[in-house]
Amino acid sequence: MILAIGNIKGGVGKTTLSVNIAIARALTGRDVLLVDGDEQGTSITFTALRTEKIGSPGYTAVSLYGTALRTQVRQLASKYDDIVIDVGGRDTGSLRAALTVSETLLIPVQPRSFDIWAVDQVADLVKEAMEINELRAFAILNAADAQGHDNEEASKVITDMTGIEMLQITIGRRKAFPNAAAIGRSVLEQIPKDVKAVDELTALVNALYFQKTTSV
Repeated sequence: MILAIGNIKGGVGKTTLSVNIAIARALTGRDVLLVDGDEQGTSITFTALRTEKIGSPGYTAVSLYGTALRTQVRQLASKYDDIVIDVGGRDTGSLRAALTVSETLLIPVQPRSFDIWAVDQVADLVKEAMEINELRAFAILNAADAQGHDNEEASKVITDMTGIEMLQITIGRRKAFPNAAAIGRSVLEQIPKDVKAVDELTALVNALYFQKTTSV
């Protein structure tokens, strides 16, 4: 599957989810390509750190932007079991290109007003992309609060947006994710493991790749 993880708003955790999902798939024996389509290059930087720490990332990583992203992903699709594209941070040619070649878009959203407004704009991009590509778009609350009504309110607003399916799964605001990234690892590999972080990531991967029905 070609999975894009993106949003036009930065700071929503798309790279964190991208590298964790790529590693999760690679750990099951899949041949995974991680495409860094964000000019900040955070996924590539993480991969370099991971290679330094453990010798081999376990997946292939490349940087591709704009029309090259669209062209190269199409050419590489048959060579890999899974392709994960980390893209966005703003409305760019790379994000639009990713939407035309991906089967699934995952939109990380923090339960904050600015993030929710950004999803509405992403929904417009998804609508445009669907004119030439059968794209399925999911939103997920990421770095969500443990308590309060913000999560529920954000879910309700996004559920009403045309073309976006709201996953029931929530990724909490957990130190395990940045702590694991700092040593070039996924939360699945970190010792000691944060059981809640592992369970949330596993549930997300299962929803994206196996179930595809966990939306509201």
